[in-house]
Amino acid sequence: MRRTAAWALLLGGTVGAGLLFGAATVRSDSPPPAGAASAVAGQAAHGRPAEPAVRAKQFMVAATNPLAAWAGYDVLAENGTAVDAMIAVQLVLNLVEPQSSGIGGGALLLHYDGRSGRLTSLDGLETAPRAADGSMFLGPAGRPIPLDAAAVGGRSVGTPGTLKLLLEAHRRWGRLPLDRLFRPAIDLAQKGFAVSPRLAGILTGDTAERLQRDPRARDYFFPGGRPLQAGETLRNPAFAETLRFILGSGEKAFYLGPIGADIVGAVQGAAGNPGRLAPIDLEIYRVVERQPVCVPYRDWRVCGMGPPSSGGVGVGQILGLLEHFDMPAMGPDAADAWHLFAEAGKLATADRDRYLADADFVLVPASGLVDNAYLTTRAQTISVGRAAPVPAPPGNPSRRIGQEWSSDTSAEPSDTSHVSIVDADGSAVSLTTTIEGAFGSHLMVRGFMLNNELTDFSFLPHAAGRPVANRVEPGKRPRSSMAPTIVLDRDGKPVLVIGSPGGARIIPYVAQTIIGVLDWGLNVQQAIDLGHVVNRNGRTELEAETAVAGLRDALAARGHDVVVMEQASALQGIQIGPDGLVGGSDPRREGVAVGR
Repeated sequence: MRRTAAWALLLGGTVGAGLLFGAATVRSDSPPPAGAASAVAGQAAHGRPAEPAVRAKQFMVAATNPLAAWAGYDVLAENGTAVDAMIAVQLVLNLVEPQSSGIGGGALLLHYDGRSGRLTSLDGLETAPRAADGSMFLGPAGRPIPLDAAAVGGRSVGTPGTLKLLLEAHRRWGRLPLDRLFRPAIDLAQKGFAVSPRLAGILTGDTAERLQRDPRARDYFFPGGRPLQAGETLRNPAFAETLRFILGSGEKAFYLGPIGADIVGAVQGAAGNPGRLAPIDLEIYRVVERQPVCVPYRDWRVCGMGPPSSGGVGVGQILGLLEHFDMPAMGPDAADAWHLFAEAGKLATADRDRYLADADFVLVPASGLVDNAYLTTRAQTISVGRAAPVPAPPGNPSRRIGQEWSSDTSAEPSDTSHVSIVDADGSAVSLTTTIEGAFGSHLMVRGFMLNNELTDFSFLPHAAGRPVANRVEPGKRPRSSMAPTIVLDRDGKPVLVIGSPGGARIIPYVAQTIIGVLDWGLNVQQAIDLGHVVNRNGRTELEAETAVAGLRDALAARGHDVVVMEQASALQGIQIGPDGLVGGSDPRREGVAVGR
């Protein structure tokens, strides 16, 4: 739901500025740093954000929470790198958005080095325990257990990778000392911060009941037996102590020491749903550098994450299919444009479900799936005037070696976070980070939540007599839809940094925003504001209370099975051009873009 209520949040300590949500203004009693520009993505019920975009000359951060964004701003203002700022932002997000991401989860990083021009991707996704097997999400009769039963408790917890990714990125591209980067989160955890409306608003119903099964989560989110309220001050001294411990002892405290022991204890001791994570899984965990997936699109190259993420391939496929049509001439108000976008989404999803998985375990034909000749053949199956039946079948890409797979159409929860950063050196970061569903496994350890990432695997190891590529295997990383993306121009320079939460809908969210910027000439905020159209090889979803909802009849006439519904993106983007930086933050969540 798009945010309509204004709320005030006082930012203190090293973060340094107060923002009034919903009014797109900076509080005069606590001004931002000198020269700072900011745009809070608030809007009226039926309007665009009051401030359409934020512009800056030197550096910029776009993140899903203003406390986190300003923490990154302060780091950049002290000549920190994009990665330095990313670390500060992520740790504050862990604190103020505990339902979405943190050091108990996993992350994917796409990094552009402004000095060398090199693009690097780091995979910090969670891994399955060595004791995992294809039966771990099956009931006594060999049938998949319900998602909620699998997710809540220890069974769903994979080996966390976010902390190791942050530290590895700092070793490669950091400049400021880690104690400076950890300081904003430690100060806020110790002194307290205002509970956001989004966090307070989800502490109800089934979520409340599940959180209260874990004593630590119950005491933190329901002090005195009542849920936290928006605006009240919340402290997390346990998380502050965890960060101090990591600063003093390094990553070994987490992966080999007492923090890791507590993680394993919480997973294996989860009442009613224990997991298989063991100390050895933490000890052997590694962040993996992977080859980015880069796909040409008109005059640009769109680069993202390769497998086990389906994001780079999926975004690349949608764009590669639509390159065969005159999307620039159609514009964002044309039913034909959204019809074609939905049809491309069907085909990309069909291939994702069949072929995408962890390439360390499965021969994934990633290059074949984004090959121009293959996409041309697939595009020729799209009719401009008529929707194809669903589900569309997967294609037959080149480099598909030997093994025949069954498709995995499992649901993917959508509670994740994204950060886009550009620093004064021209380096850029696109980081998508997650604990999977809201509050992950609902298990809390030392002030942070543990993930439920293993539910991104197919619960069925085989289907229709064939293995599923995304089945559970020891040490394997589950397929993800996270799509941190950097768009490069002909000279290999970044022109757009973008990404979003949203589960399997991340891929169309990101692809649509790229089309808005590159094909329709919108600035990044305007492109983010566009109503969403999503087709994941089934119904065509039109975002409620947006202009695209008015296309329902036109698309239905073309044969689409249309549903109008809310969407849960939280796109964060930065455009880079000759006149400087333009930032955008999604009005559907609590984000902000800030820069100087």
